[in-house]
Amino acid sequence: MDLFDLAKEKSGNAPLAERMRARTLSEFLGQEHIVSETGLLRRAIKLDRLGSCIFWGPPGCGKTTLANVIANGTDNNFVKLNAVNSGVADVKKVVEDAQRAQKLYGKKTYLLLDECHRFNKTQSDSLLPAIENGDIIFIGSTTENPFASMTPAIVSRCRVFELKRLSEENIINALKKALKDTERGLGNYDIEIEEEAIEHIARASAGDLRVAYNALELASLTTAPDNSGKICVTLKDAEESIQQKALSFDENLYYDILSAFCKSLRGSDANAALYYMQRLIKGGCDPLLLARRLVVHSAEDVGMADPNALVVATNALLAFERLGLPEGLIPLSEAIIYVCEAEKSNTVVEAMYSAESDAINVRDDNIPPHLKNYEFASKEDKLNKSNYKYPHDYGGYVEQQYLPDSLKDRVYYNPKENGYEKTVKEIRKKKGKNK
Repeated sequence: MDLFDLAKEKSGNAPLAERMRARTLSEFLGQEHIVSETGLLRRAIKLDRLGSCIFWGPPGCGKTTLANVIANGTDNNFVKLNAVNSGVADVKKVVEDAQRAQKLYGKKTYLLLDECHRFNKTQSDSLLPAIENGDIIFIGSTTENPFASMTPAIVSRCRVFELKRLSEENIINALKKALKDTERGLGNYDIEIEEEAIEHIARASAGDLRVAYNALELASLTTAPDNSGKICVTLKDAEESIQQKALSFDENLYYDILSAFCKSLRGSDANAALYYMQRLIKGGCDPLLLARRLVVHSAEDVGMADPNALVVATNALLAFERLGLPEGLIPLSEAIIYVCEAEKSNTVVEAMYSAESDAINVRDDNIPPHLKNYEFASKEDKLNKSNYKYPHDYGGYVEQQYLPDSLKDRVYYNPKENGYEKTVKEIRKKKGKNK
C-alpha cells in the first residue's frame, strides 16, 4: 500500500520517480492511443466504470502510474499485491475483505497485481470466482505478453491495454517539469542543466521514465554547487549518472551509420558491418540495440536460406546480455560475420506481408470443417471429423485443404534457389506438393 500513501509520496525520502508520478490523467505523459480525450480507458476512469484489465508494456512506461491515477480518482477500496511475494492466502484475504466492504459499505475493491505474469495456475484460479462475481476489479501490471505468459482464463476476463515505450520528447518534457516543480520535484534547488545533458538522459533511458528520473536526481544532487549556490549539471555529469556515454556524433550521423550497419548486413559485407558496429559502440550506442537489429536481419534478410542464422543471432543477443562489455562483443561479432556470410532470402517477410494483407482485406473465417475443434463443435461439424486426414497416418504428409475456400489457392511462401531453400523445394517436390 506504500505506493498510494500520499504523505510518503510528498516526503523527501521518496525517490524523484515516485514523487513525480502523475496523480491525474491530465498529468499523465504519453500513451495517447489509450488515454486520449475520447479513448475508452480515459472515459472508464473518469466515470469510475473501469472493469478488470491488464496493463502490458515495457518498464517505466506508466503501468503502475495509471493504477495510481485510478486509485486517486475513486472512493472505492484499492489494494496492491505483488505476484512475486503473494500467494493464494493473500488473494483469499483480499477477496474476503472486498466482499465485506461491498456488503457493509457498498464499496467496490480494486486489486492491483504487479508482475501478474508471475502468478501460477493455482494462484490465478483463486482469483477467477471473485473476478466473475464482481467481488473485485482486477488490474494486472506486467512487462510480459499476457497472452503468452498468463493463464488464459484470467486474460479472457480482462481488457488488455498495451502501453508503448515513451518517446524522447515525452521524457524530456517530464524531466523539465520535474526541474521546475517546487512541490514534488527539484524546483527548490537552483539547478542549471545543459540541454545536451537532458537529451542524453532521455535518449539513454530508452523509453523508461523511471530510469530517466533516477539519473536526473542523481546528477543534480551529487553535483556540488558553485560559489553562488547554483548546481550546474553538465553532459559529463549526465553520462556518469546514467552510466552511458553520450553519442560522439549528431543525430543525423548516428542514424546514417546505423543505416549503413543494417545495409551492410543485408549486403553480405562482414568487414563493413564490423566497422560500423565498432563505430557506433565507440560513439556511445548501446550494443544491445545492434544485437536486436541483428536478430531482425537474420530473419528478414537471411530467413529460410539459412534458418540457423536466427539461432546464432539470438544466442549472441543472450550472450551479450549475460556477459556485457567487453567479452560480449566476441559472440556478437561472430554472429555479425555469420549473418553477413550466410546466403540471403527475403521470402519470410514476403510471405508474412502477403498473409497479413489477406488477413486484413479478405478475412475469411470459414474454417474448413475437417479442421475444426470437435470438442465444442456442432453436430453437423462433428460429422466432418472423419474427413480429417492425420498426416502421420500417411508417412508425415498428405494433401488436403487447410485454407478457407476463398483463399485455398493462395501461396504466401515461395522458396528461392538460395541455401536451405533449395532443400525446401526438394522436400516439397518429394512430398508431391503442388504449391
